[in-house]
Amino acid sequence: MEVAPMALEAATKAEALPFVTIVVPCRNEEKHVGRCLESILANDYPKERMEILILDGMSEDRTREIVAGYSERYPMIRLVENPGKHIPTAMNLGIRAARGERILKMDAHSTYQPEYISRCVHYQDKYGAENSGGVWKMVPGADTEMARAIVLGLGSRFGSGNANVKVGVKKPTWSDSTAFGCFKKELFERIGMYDEKLLSSSDLDLNQRIQAAGGRILVAPDVVVNYVADADLLALRRHVFADGVWISYVMKFGKRAFSWRHWVPAALVLGLAGAFALGSVNRVFLWIGMGVAATYAAVSIAVSVQIAARERDARYALLLPVVFGVRHFVHGIGTLFGLLLVVLPGEHWKSRRGMKA
Repeated sequence: MEVAPMALEAATKAEALPFVTIVVPCRNEEKHVGRCLESILANDYPKERMEILILDGMSEDRTREIVAGYSERYPMIRLVENPGKHIPTAMNLGIRAARGERILKMDAHSTYQPEYISRCVHYQDKYGAENSGGVWKMVPGADTEMARAIVLGLGSRFGSGNANVKVGVKKPTWSDSTAFGCFKKELFERIGMYDEKLLSSSDLDLNQRIQAAGGRILVAPDVVVNYVADADLLALRRHVFADGVWISYVMKFGKRAFSWRHWVPAALVLGLAGAFALGSVNRVFLWIGMGVAATYAAVSIAVSVQIAARERDARYALLLPVVFGVRHFVHGIGTLFGLLLVVLPGEHWKSRRGMKA
């Protein structure tokens, strides 16, 4: 049978595209993994030029059953067991098992636009980036005003500083991190794999090693990840405390997986604690502490009112200062706690969220 010219041309173009391996670490994601896979399958990248590896961290819910159902219908989807359970071990297993020349890390808690894969590959080739990706479009974890306030707070510069991946960019921008990322497989032969000791901050560590080796990281505004944020203040508190711990705790392993912005909350907490402690000796320090606290409160309220006005909802003027307070002070306390763990003998922080049993 003669092949139609247009079909032949499309097949030729597809063959010219790099084969892509999508690595999806997950554990107990029965509520999200189906939507994640549907969004990946809806991508415009040719299915014959991709494979999807679901690295399951020994899930105890229906995650494996759901993935198995997709594997039966779509041969390019494969479930790979991750006995180590954590993200860096999942990534290393996925990279070693990958058939693709490009590796895309994706998160099971997120969904992706139809052009996500093709745009990541396009921007990587166009700009010569070692890691190309986009920005998080955070969506509320629940249908509540507090959940929406958390999204608005984390998406603001006051809440997240110069983290381009959270606050967004207007044009392709060189940065220190990106949303998950697209890599050439040979990169890992040059700079090494994910550090499995870093149960969190392994992405930051990898990106810093990329930059140390002379590579660059690109954030593109039209590469968008729909990321489900924390649903309430308790979840946010746990999340930002653990993130804060890992900013400093990486030094236990001789790493520097952080940027200056990550230390600002700790500096704020330490400065206020020091000023108020010294205030009992010299009232000048007390006034300094009160001045810093008043300035922080004023800026927090001003930003909150501005966002409330933009969103046309006065409730955010009351909710956002609480979100900012949790975001900054709990993160700062976590970083200082991580410093304490660094000087203590032994490894005490054994997970992304909690202490060793």
